[in-house]
Amino acid sequence: MHIQNSKPTDIDEIFRLYRIASDYQDSKQHVVVWPEFERDMVATEIAENRQWKLILDGTITCVWATTFSDEQIWEERNHDAAVYIHRIATNPDFRGQNFVEKIVTWAKQYARNNNKDFVRLDTIGNNAKLIEHYTKNGFNFLGMFDMKNTEGLPEHYQNGQAALFELRVD
Repeated sequence: MHIQNSKPTDIDEIFRLYRIASDYQDSKQHVVVWPEFERDMVATEIAENRQWKLILDGTITCVWATTFSDEQIWEERNHDAAVYIHRIATNPDFRGQNFVEKIVTWAKQYARNNNKDFVRLDTIGNNAKLIEHYTKNGFNFLGMFDMKNTEGLPEHYQNGQAALFELRVD
């Protein structure tokens, strides 16, 4: 298993995993479903080395994006030194292997290497199972928050409160 930056040739697979994740979300009750994300947004993340993939036996098993600023979601907390994780999507052939745990291990080291104090992530809506999953993997659940400005954010941010999570890097 290894983690590396995604490449432009991965974009179709990234979007396939996003569609699978959206379909899975849609099958659950009371869960906010991801929209079709902008291809240009993901292409920019790839070009800026902010889109990641976990490879196992030559197969992309999981993808996610990172940023060092997330002002619209984290508002005044954005001033803290943090790495923010977005859009974790898992290949369904590899579900159940707790890739979030592997991402957390990687993200803590990535944060240290970039002089960050926190690893943070969010989800939209009060998804009890996802909240439990993230807290079991070391994140502190900070609560549900109304965002003041969602202009320019992906569509699903218009559909509920943000559940915010953070993990202090030791």
